[in-house]
Amino acid sequence: MLTPQFLINRRRLLGAAAAGVVASGLPIHRTIAATESATRAKSVILVLLSGGPSQLDTFDPKPQAPAEVRGEFSSVSTSISGVSLCEHLPLLAARLQHWAILRTLAHPEHNHLLATHVALTGRPTPIPRGGSDLDRVESRNDFPNFASALDFLKPRRDGIPTGVSLPNYFIEGPLTWPGQHAGFLGTRHDPWQINHDPNDAAFRVDSLSLPTDLNNQRLVSRRTLLDGLNQADPRNSADVRLRAFSEQQDVAFSLLTSAKVAEAFRIDQESDGTRNRYGRHKFGQSLLLSRRLVEAGVPVVQAAMGIVQTWDTHVDNWGRLKTSLLPSLDQGLAALIDDLASTGMLEQTMVIVMGEFGRTPRVSILPGQTVPGRDHWAHAYSALFAGGGVRGGQTIGETDAIAAYPVSRSWTPADVGTTIFDSLGVSHDAQVIDPLGRPNHLLNGEVITPLFTGNAT
Repeated sequence: MLTPQFLINRRRLLGAAAAGVVASGLPIHRTIAATESATRAKSVILVLLSGGPSQLDTFDPKPQAPAEVRGEFSSVSTSISGVSLCEHLPLLAARLQHWAILRTLAHPEHNHLLATHVALTGRPTPIPRGGSDLDRVESRNDFPNFASALDFLKPRRDGIPTGVSLPNYFIEGPLTWPGQHAGFLGTRHDPWQINHDPNDAAFRVDSLSLPTDLNNQRLVSRRTLLDGLNQADPRNSADVRLRAFSEQQDVAFSLLTSAKVAEAFRIDQESDGTRNRYGRHKFGQSLLLSRRLVEAGVPVVQAAMGIVQTWDTHVDNWGRLKTSLLPSLDQGLAALIDDLASTGMLEQTMVIVMGEFGRTPRVSILPGQTVPGRDHWAHAYSALFAGGGVRGGQTIGETDAIAAYPVSRSWTPADVGTTIFDSLGVSHDAQVIDPLGRPNHLLNGEVITPLFTGNAT
């Protein structure tokens, strides 16, 4: 059982640099007394389709539904008999033997901000929010996202971050989407945030580069001198804030001397052929960078396929999907799954593709608009899973004739989070204390066992 009591040091580990790596403060006290469970995966790549893609126009087409429901797309056969996908996902369809489609995700939040917190943490915000979006923005009272909770449970000191989020933070005007950081666990456990397009020729992570006049040998020498000064003053070990800052320095030192992480961000070292397979666009290169990060040992990578409402297709749903969103996603995911499978890494890397919700079954036109789209819908939507022990080539769950509601068992983001934690070896009795003093089990749902057994329930 975990019983954290925090005094957060607000200083940063490393400043945000050109590529936007964000670091964190450190908690003062932690008690861990939980037994680890068996580990199925070493890493998880969470591919987030922010804004909420339409289940009908992606992974759960209904070709027999009325035109006002099925929309403009046809469906295409896949490598799995009897299973079809949207016609604009041909590469994914040809590789469906690697993927499991979960078609009955559901939860009660239809607002982007609140639904994103649910999707990235597995639960609603711990303190009720007001009726305005300005009341629903990111807060240090939020629950930690999956990477942050894992970092709290299994902190690393080897220079490898527990979590990396890329290539952008979810911010729109005055609104910052909740669920993106460590919340009440404190800034020390925030995932690294990369705010730079990996497809940009100038992409680099300056925060991991030493100044030209400082090599590793001089850095180690400075560190040795600093340790000696710290140990010479007994006040340093007695002051909790100084101890916390010293821990910050330890982490910073390990990051700056970790060649594996720095090399992972050198996406320019990939061949033109590989980069072209993923697609010379932000989606594809973000997935390529995600692969490089898990190869370097990063446990949780969140790759955003767009900014806050990229998949929020109230207007021109089919035009946006077929001209840019689906082709880019299809190309990037195909290259990612091919590489993971060919190198054997798919066995130890779980890949999840999902949005914060789906879209309404019925087509609609917003007031003042002329091009139709679909609105928010959290009663039933789809997600993809592959790797890390997942049995590919199956669909889990079934929705009704218009993909509005599950007709078989539904699953929730809490179950997705529990499945992630369980696969990474987190104990089922792990707990954290929220801002209201309540103990909360991190594994607050059920493991989605059909993903691993092939026996859908």
